[in-house]
Amino acid sequence: MQWTVLQILLAIVALGILAVGGLVVMVWGKLWFQAYMSNARVSMMSLIGMSLRQVNARTIVQAKVMASQAGIGLDPQTGITTQRLEAHYLAGGNVPGVINAIIAAHRADIDLDFDRAAAIDLAGRDVLDAVRTSVYPKVIDCPDPKKSHKTFLSAIARNGVELKIRARVTVRTNLGQLIGGATEETIIARVGEGIITAIGSSDSHLEVMENPDRISKAVLSRGLDAHTAFEIVSIDIADIDVGENIGARLQADQAEADTRVAQAKAEERRAFAIAHEQEMIAKVAKNRSEVVRAEAEVPRAMADAFRKGNLTGMGPSEENGSPDYS
Repeated sequence: MQWTVLQILLAIVALGILAVGGLVVMVWGKLWFQAYMSNARVSMMSLIGMSLRQVNARTIVQAKVMASQAGIGLDPQTGITTQRLEAHYLAGGNVPGVINAIIAAHRADIDLDFDRAAAIDLAGRDVLDAVRTSVYPKVIDCPDPKKSHKTFLSAIARNGVELKIRARVTVRTNLGQLIGGATEETIIARVGEGIITAIGSSDSHLEVMENPDRISKAVLSRGLDAHTAFEIVSIDIADIDVGENIGARLQADQAEADTRVAQAKAEERRAFAIAHEQEMIAKVAKNRSEVVRAEAEVPRAMADAFRKGNLTGMGPSEENGSPDYS
């Protein structure tokens, strides 16, 4: 039997198709079969396209399988589609982490769809840790010894007594404000400010010692978790100690300062009195010298009067009480 040219060409094409099909099956057949058996809806053409787009097909298929087995995102239009997973992968997102977070949120009855989870992941937040924190609240020390050299908060009541306090803040993630919301540092700063304000508004440190929960209530009522990525569950006072009597020390320092000021003013007055006394002594000496000079002028004036004949000895008329000036 002789082969015609057309038959040979058809045979070559058939062999080529078989070779390509065999290659496709060898490369992507296992992944396609895994997705097919898991009802993950990943076509062979999608797998080939992923390879051409430099997308890790195994990562996408495993994410689809996990979502399918968990019963989430099954809608072919709005669910977790292959195109969405590829887009998130190409954007640099953590596809397995996002799927694990959505599954965990679904199990905990937390409303978290793929779009929000992907946005949180691309924003640089660990979306799986955020979901875990929503399920299992996180405890934050205030102040945090790992981020600050201080181990306690120092606050002063109105009576001047210092109180040293350590607080523990229980928070859970607020998924709705995780993107753009403030972090733990803001929570710690706000809680510390609220504790210091609450103690500073107390009339006595004894009131705080008797009812530490009044601090927690006062701080919680201020809404410190606004515009943050967390929701404050509770604020607990872990430790409270009495420090120095700052008010008494300040009063003592003020009294000492007032004493020094009074001493300085007294010394100023004493120096002024001494200067005034020396000035009076100088004036007396000056006046005395004027008197001596005036006394020295009397004999000269008398001699001058005798010389001019304006002054003579006493005559008979002087004996009768009438001086003679002739």
